[in-house]
Amino acid sequence: MEIINIEKKAFETMMARFEYLSEKVRALCHRHSRKNVNKWYDNQDVCLILRISPRKLQTFRDNGTLPYTQINRKLFYRIEDVQNLIVKQSDSLQSISETK
Repeated sequence: MEIINIEKKAFETMMARFEYLSEKVRALCHRHSRKNVNKWYDNQDVCLILRISPRKLQTFRDNGTLPYTQINRKLFYRIEDVQNLIVKQSDSLQSISETK
């Protein structure tokens, strides 16, 4: 075990900076805790909701129809984006049926 001695003033400066950093982290966590961070779908959820195949979902990602976020190898979709896609699809179906 190694022991390191530092001056009292240096230690107090270091502790003040740690406290400042800690307050910043708390403020960020508080600010973001009010948002609906848990409102995400994964691939399986989206396929079930939209009644599409994983390949069709891949096409939506590839052509930018459905935005997504990737964390490691897992893909996530915001609920709002999936709902917007549903609205767009229903609007396009209505316009097709009205033209017939």
